[in-house]
Amino acid sequence: MSRFSSVLLAILGVLAASAAAAQQVGYGIGHKITDAQIAPWNIDISGEDGKGLPPGTGSVADGEKLYVQQCASCHGEFGEGNGRWPELMGGQGTLRHEDPRKTIGSFWPWAPTIFDYVRRTMPFAAPQSLDDNETYAIVAYLLHLNDLLPADAVLDAKSLTAIKMPNRDGFIAGDPRPDVRAEQCMKDCRKGPVTVTSDQAKSLGVTPTQRPKD
Repeated sequence: MSRFSSVLLAILGVLAASAAAAQQVGYGIGHKITDAQIAPWNIDISGEDGKGLPPGTGSVADGEKLYVQQCASCHGEFGEGNGRWPELMGGQGTLRHEDPRKTIGSFWPWAPTIFDYVRRTMPFAAPQSLDDNETYAIVAYLLHLNDLLPADAVLDAKSLTAIKMPNRDGFIAGDPRPDVRAEQCMKDCRKGPVTVTSDQAKSLGVTPTQRPKD
């Protein structure tokens, strides 16, 4: 072993020992974060089981008043949208159309996450300024606009979680990350006959059963 290698190994040994000592003793700065400090940031809500929904209640009637004050200028008086601001109601049965209308009633998969989104991001000019009861009330009114709650309903964590959204089964569940470890198929990969469903592909004559047009 060369002298340079010996010196290098000695330096690495000193650095490793110093790092180990620092981990054991600490640097003497900072402190362990407490649950109370984490709480204001830990506001995410699970969609399927409503885990994380806070205590509180809100009625459709109260939600209508709050909506007019806090939401209508952007989303329209009845959730129909206003200019470039999105609509919040209607659109059922349009997701397979050329111009799908993705609203709470037509697209949203889980009712509890409506609460999560409204509390986290709305109103646009003052996000997280609504208290929990106000958020429940606005969510109740939004669900009422989409015919998912009656006009006299009062919403809380239990009743919100029990609501089944119309498009709940329209999403693919599971890990959204791509599989980067799958082996590429190189032989006999096709299973069953190929069915072409795209009208555009058929019109171009490039389907597996057609030759390109001259």
